[in-house]
Amino acid sequence: MSLTNSQLRYLRGLTHQLKPVVMVADKGLSENVMAEIDSALDHHELIKIKLRGDRDARSAWMDEIVKTTGAQKVHYIGQVACFFRRNRKKPVIELPGKSANN
Repeated sequence: MSLTNSQLRYLRGLTHQLKPVVMVADKGLSENVMAEIDSALDHHELIKIKLRGDRDARSAWMDEIVKTTGAQKVHYIGQVACFFRRNRKKPVIELPGKSANN
């Protein structure tokens, strides 16, 4: 699912109030961390993740999260990244410009 610019802006606005639900640190994206991210995306759709590492590691982790979970990166600032993945069975967030089923 590709998001429009207005939908991305809307989601960015929602991320300000979120607290990180997962933290990725020295051990990187282990199987358990990926399972936790996947579960959080299913439940919340929009999540914030704290990435504790150097710039190259953070970039690689973000790419891996997108590739593995099918989520879309909404934005990132420093060590915090936000991701969105629509829950097809029980949508939580109503996006502007599209119905909940899209």
